[in-house]
Amino acid sequence: MNVSMRIAIMLVSFLAAIAGSPNGGSKARAQNLFEPLITVNDEAITRYEVEQRARMMTLFRAPGDPITLAKEQLIEDRLKLGAASAFGFVLDEEALLAGMEEFAARVNLDAEGLIKALASAGVYETTFRDFVRVGITWRELVRGRFAARATVSESDLERARQALTGTSAVRVLVSEIIMPAPPAQLEAVQQRAARISEIDSIPEFASAARRYSASGSAGRGGRLNWMPITDLPPGLRSVILSLAPGEVSDPLPTDNAIALFQLRDIEELDTPEPEYAAIEYAAYYIAGGRSDQALARAARVKADVDTCDDLYGVAQNEPPEVLERGSKAPEEIPQDIAFELAKLDPGEISANLTRSNGQTLVVLMLCGRSPQLEGEGPTTEDLSSFIRDRRLDSFSRGYLEQLRAEARIVEIE
Repeated sequence: MNVSMRIAIMLVSFLAAIAGSPNGGSKARAQNLFEPLITVNDEAITRYEVEQRARMMTLFRAPGDPITLAKEQLIEDRLKLGAASAFGFVLDEEALLAGMEEFAARVNLDAEGLIKALASAGVYETTFRDFVRVGITWRELVRGRFAARATVSESDLERARQALTGTSAVRVLVSEIIMPAPPAQLEAVQQRAARISEIDSIPEFASAARRYSASGSAGRGGRLNWMPITDLPPGLRSVILSLAPGEVSDPLPTDNAIALFQLRDIEELDTPEPEYAAIEYAAYYIAGGRSDQALARAARVKADVDTCDDLYGVAQNEPPEVLERGSKAPEEIPQDIAFELAKLDPGEISANLTRSNGQTLVVLMLCGRSPQLEGEGPTTEDLSSFIRDRRLDSFSRGYLEQLRAEARIVEIE
């Protein structure tokens, strides 16, 4: 998953991470803020730019070391803007402002509100503007250069319908690592997750799961049983299907945790699995997070209930907000909850998730799944857009690799 996707997932909680600079800063360093640290085709990237981008990435909870990530992004920014300039493409102010509003809307803010929130943590407006400018410029440049090569045929649409609607019976063997990441430990967990994502062997991933994972599968080395691809949340399907056996996903931030997945095997069957129109589930909230007392309470609940209806008796005489029950389309369910539900049969319970910065334990129960009726699958327009975006993303990555290979990049420090 690319950086912008990870940012979009975690941006909803970035205000909780506002603190000091990720690196501090001595007086001597402050006197040299504008010294060049890197040159890209003789164009300088200054210490000031690196520290500003690193601070913003910390607030956005982007996985990995913020300074390393900032340098990598800024190098790519120079390459992208250089390519756009070579083709005479310049983003106008109106398009930039629209992009800033679109980005801010992801956290229910307008651009002015997000700029103020960033400024309160020492990130200047120009840093945010430059970040958005590069993203939109590169997107439009890639579309202009490669749109003709990203056309979608009828056979492409049919294969996509089979993959996304369940008429192609695919099931996967996946291993998981779910690491709690409360604010005080976030940076350390991000760095650990980045290291784990480089693992390329199944035994090594299993060892990491036993050591670090908080999921119930940790004792099994994170190994899950075979599951139909249609049971996975839509956003996770493409992540899993993009992996080769043995490969590990990029770190996926969720609510107060970071998840990694390894594909162990994939298999196509003769009988297709159904696509689901709605998932009904219940969530019972227990104060205390993963404390012994809260986990003991969850164990008692698990022992006492057989159906979602039984949870009403468990929550009797408690505030109504401790129990939520509803039916949602798969794409509307938070990804961490959706993945836990994918591992459950109706009537089964999970107590692997938390909310409220780890202070509330979530007892999650799957009530049932409603199959999608024939003819309810994704529209041709949706599928065409999905395929075209995937192809443009592939062209984008290849083009950027080419620019990097041809560039003169010198890291001074």
